[in-house]
Amino acid sequence: MDIELRREQSSDYSETENVTREAFWNHYSPACSEHYLLHIMRDCPAFVPELDVVAVCDGKIVGNVVYMKSVIRADNGNSYEVLSLGPISVLPEYQRKGIGVRMIEYTRDIARRMGFAAILLCGDPDYYSRQGFLSAETFGIRTEDDMYADALQVCPLSERAMSGMKGRYVEDSIYQIDESVASDFDKHFPPKEIIVGTPSQKRFDEIVVKRRKA
Repeated sequence: MDIELRREQSSDYSETENVTREAFWNHYSPACSEHYLLHIMRDCPAFVPELDVVAVCDGKIVGNVVYMKSVIRADNGNSYEVLSLGPISVLPEYQRKGIGVRMIEYTRDIARRMGFAAILLCGDPDYYSRQGFLSAETFGIRTEDDMYADALQVCPLSERAMSGMKGRYVEDSIYQIDESVASDFDKHFPPKEIIVGTPSQKRFDEIVVKRRKA
């Protein structure tokens, strides 16, 4: 399968948002809001357009990955700029073909050249550990509310990248979306069945509750 990776263009926005909706629909929760998140992220000052990449197959967008600038408020009093990965999406019929891996590797190399120290995300450790991510707890990195979380993963981009970064990971506030506004945004798309209790939803629920006091 021939896959081209390139920067997203403004003419791609609608198609990419639909790809994101298809990828996330009923996956982590009934319905989804990630396509709305993508829609509003692009205008956020913390958005990194150089890392907004689409995967194209036969002229069709089949995947997308985006990043935001975030910070680690370290215990030593310093703040360190890092990247937040996500959402990352691949159309369901193109999943398990290595497209997500390729997008991560491609953008990780760009991020490294841009001088970023590390990439963080909240995701399934079983998947992201195979993509070079490690438990954030390994480096003493906690959530904004000062908890260790199994879902919080980090990928250092250089040998000394994590030096001094023990502290709290603070994402951009754009991730705290208004679910009612997201629901209204979804009305611009064709109706889809909302399903509760899928295996992927149950897996997500198991991961997010695994939090411990620092």
